[in-house]
Amino acid sequence: QVTLVESGGGLVQAGGSLRLSCAVSGLTFKNRAMGWFRQAPEKEREFVGGISWSGGNTGYADSVKGRFSISRDNAKNTVYLQMNSLKPEDTAVYYCAAVQVLYYTVGYTAREYTYWGQGTQVTVSS
Repeated sequence: QVTLVESGGGLVQAGGSLRLSCAVSGLTFKNRAMGWFRQAPEKEREFVGGISWSGGNTGYADSVKGRFSISRDNAKNTVYLQMNSLKPEDTAVYYCAAVQVLYYTVGYTAREYTYWGQGTQVTVSS
């Protein structure tokens, strides 16, 4: 059974930082591209950041470039999203996702991902 479990969300003031983690089990993590998405109330799910299977390539939404950083630890089957300089507009449920195809590069759209976590709430107060 494939499971992706996000953690690290919470309430933070504007300008603060959070690090999200996503622990993956039930599939081969080290050869698989991963991504982070978010969904705010009454808005569509949007891409936040992605990392290739090797970790050598990353991509980010324009809205988070320079503030967020994605990384992975293959020994722990975990992908991270470091979020700095948080803004109230970053408030959303954050989801991690894994692609099905091995040795994939960075995926920028939700349709490229097959496996999804349940999400973790991030709330940024002004």
